[in-house]
Amino acid sequence: QVRLVESGGGLVQAGDSLTLSCESSGGPFNNFNMGWFRQPPGTPLGRGRVWLAEISRTGDKTDYADSVKGRFTISRNNTINLQMNRLKPEDTAVYYCAAALRALGTLKSQALNYDYWGQGTQVTVSS
Repeated sequence: QVRLVESGGGLVQAGDSLTLSCESSGGPFNNFNMGWFRQPPGTPLGRGRVWLAEISRTGDKTDYADSVKGRFTISRNNTINLQMNRLKPEDTAVYYCAAALRALGTLKSQALNYDYWGQGTQVTVSS
């Protein structure tokens, strides 16, 4: 059973940077295509997760939502990382990493296509 654990969230000010990490237990990351999602405040738990970025299992392909392109960078080594720069108050959310056993292509932005999820880490950006 793969278990994902996010870390690195916290309270920062607008314009600051933050790096989130996602670790796996129960299976190596290199079997999975990995994604980051976030759930803004006020949305029902388990619904409304917004796709942010995806990295292929080999790390040679990445893709980003328009809302974070140029500000966020996804990378992978022993962990899956999300470097977040120039944070804005609207970036406030619970951030989740997710793992997909198969290449998702155009389906990468749909949460239901991912097989495993972490418990989330809170990021709060004050103005």
